[in-house]
Amino acid sequence: MPEQSPWMFGGGKALSLLLFVFCLLGCATELPAAEAEDVAAGLLSQAGFRGGFISHLGCGNGELTAALQSSPAVQVHGLTRDTAGLATARRRIEQTGRYGNVSADLLTTPQLPYVDNLVNLLVVEDSLGIPQSEIERVLVPNGVAVMKDAEGAWTKFTKPRTEQIDDWNHYFHDPSGNAVAHDDLVGPPRHLQWVGSPRWSRHHDRMASMSALVSEKGRLYYIMDEGSRISIQLPPQWKLIARDAFNGTVLWKRDIENWQTHLFPLKSGPTQLARRLVAVDDVLYVTLGYEAPLTAIDANTGETLFEFAGSGNCEEVIVSDGIIFLVANRNNLELIDYAPLNPVVGDQKTVADTRHWDQKPRVVMAYEAETGKQLWAKEGLVSPLTLSTDGRQVYFHDGESVTAVDRQTGDHLWTTEPASRRSIVTFNFGPRLVIHDGVVLYAGGDGKMAAYDATSGQQLWTASHPPSGYQSPQDLLVVGGLVWVAPTTSGRDSGIYTGRNLRTGEVVKEFPPDVETYWFHHRCYIAKATDNFLIPSRTGIEFVSPGDEHWDIHHWVRGGCLYGVLPCNGLLYAPPHNCACYPEAKLYGFNALAPRAPTRPLPAEVSEEGRREEGPAYTPEFAVSDNDATSHGWPTFRGSNERTGYTPARLDENLRPGWEAKLGGELTAPVVANGRVVVAQSDRHTVVALDEANGDVAWKFIAGGRVDSPPTIARGRVVFGSADGWVYCLNSQSGARSGGIGSLRRTGD
Repeated sequence: MPEQSPWMFGGGKALSLLLFVFCLLGCATELPAAEAEDVAAGLLSQAGFRGGFISHLGCGNGELTAALQSSPAVQVHGLTRDTAGLATARRRIEQTGRYGNVSADLLTTPQLPYVDNLVNLLVVEDSLGIPQSEIERVLVPNGVAVMKDAEGAWTKFTKPRTEQIDDWNHYFHDPSGNAVAHDDLVGPPRHLQWVGSPRWSRHHDRMASMSALVSEKGRLYYIMDEGSRISIQLPPQWKLIARDAFNGTVLWKRDIENWQTHLFPLKSGPTQLARRLVAVDDVLYVTLGYEAPLTAIDANTGETLFEFAGSGNCEEVIVSDGIIFLVANRNNLELIDYAPLNPVVGDQKTVADTRHWDQKPRVVMAYEAETGKQLWAKEGLVSPLTLSTDGRQVYFHDGESVTAVDRQTGDHLWTTEPASRRSIVTFNFGPRLVIHDGVVLYAGGDGKMAAYDATSGQQLWTASHPPSGYQSPQDLLVVGGLVWVAPTTSGRDSGIYTGRNLRTGEVVKEFPPDVETYWFHHRCYIAKATDNFLIPSRTGIEFVSPGDEHWDIHHWVRGGCLYGVLPCNGLLYAPPHNCACYPEAKLYGFNALAPRAPTRPLPAEVSEEGRREEGPAYTPEFAVSDNDATSHGWPTFRGSNERTGYTPARLDENLRPGWEAKLGGELTAPVVANGRVVVAQSDRHTVVALDEANGDVAWKFIAGGRVDSPPTIARGRVVFGSADGWVYCLNSQSGARSGGIGSLRRTGD
């Protein structure tokens, strides 16, 4: 089963630079399998590695490369400059049954084939001429390189985490309620960091599939419905999921058996679901069910640490300086018995008219985060989304006024004069309460906002609060010491941002959009911000610079309804959605987008020299004739170049199975011609040819990346493209490489 290809064709560096899914670095040391497992275990322990993406530089025979995959939460990519040794490494890895999540490739450039901040662990057996600066470039913040010295000892290097990036561990960034990241690297998107699944969420006209999303210490944690997208009527599959924030590797998942029904109508929330998940250091605080108590979970493993006794029906949670504050509902949850009345969007109006905050008492509770010991509990009205703290006191809106209590005892400290709000608080809405620099800001959704002194509760100023967001809570952001609001709900709104002095309410700055474009209604979620940019979503995602008074628009990307986007880790995360707005222009999937960075290798013009390769089976002559297009063949996707999906073959009315071949993995559609059935195992980077008569494997070919589309058989050759940037051409009978045209990277024969 030769691993050669007739020819390959690729489009330059751009594709190879995105091949983070396949990478580990190099292949040199010849280790037996048993010894490789011991060496791998020692290296992983030395590095403190807990999952993610490994690059193995100098991968030798592939034994250590394969052994480094200690669990399904690990992806490994081996790199070598040895063309002949690459085929051996690939065969060894394939024999372990791990090929795909573990793979190997040829390194032909002085740069590693990764974008910045992608690799969790770099195992350097042979530097292959790669400088230290390049190793540091590709490591994630706090990523580790273990390097073998001349004496065979392994030394460890840890890339420091820059203070320019920030976490986002609550729905509103932190327990203060101010949805602003202190991240100087987040900016208008210019690069793709990674893309994750699913490509779409479940349904446009029902509840958003993502309920909550936070990030802490280089990881993402979220609650999402991974149920079938074939029909929203099929049962949900709610999961608590952990991913690496810099390369998207799925680290672990946990089932959530009971959650708010996925048939809740479009744009109707419930917004409070986003406040049921908080990450602090290596612990997650989450409700693992709609009526569940708060649970502490080990963020590294996903295993339960303990539950907080007495916290059942937990609706919201914040964490501050070792203390958990939560809102629990002692009554039946308002939506526990919800069932859709209609199979259409019309349910949205029914919910808005009849289902809303019941204004019944809740219990504010405090616990020690480390032990789960309850400190205090106080019953009373608590407006949704308003529980906040600044590390000194705890604040919330009690349905009529803003109240402050002592964080250690829960004792009442002060209550303001009445602070107005909407008369009906629907589930897709909630008042906003923000604490910043000794000032409490409050907006109740009735066109007004007020500021109070955090020490005394004395009112400092009031002002109008323009409509923002759409079918969502409204915006209230403090950036650069100014309180920012803008009318952004409708495309007809002016979009003029007003920045007020935090303590006086005086208008310090005001500016309109400086771009002429089409504005739609704001996406169905709140705006967020960094210290440098306001980030509304009037059509897609806009980066608004208060300093430059400039709007940078991106109609081609947006977040999912209910939650929105997440700016942190120097990146912008846009979760999956299934929105019908602008479907012809938007990115799909779970996207992590990076700003422009001078260290990122950019695609260069591809020279034709060396781009086309002739393999050992190359011949300029094609087969004179074959049965590719006859009634017995199906040589390409959907049967023909016209993609008709039609064959003139006559089928026996009594069809019976002729043979069965179990290949495993994720398969493309097969093609059939010249006595060969050819199919690609996409997740294993492998093309397999079977004997048409009996299903026996005739040959296999391992490419340098995923093969996501069915091959084509034409005049004795098999042609297909790979995510490694090459188009391959193989002899259809032997699988030998005839030749190829590709990018700047060469594959082994």
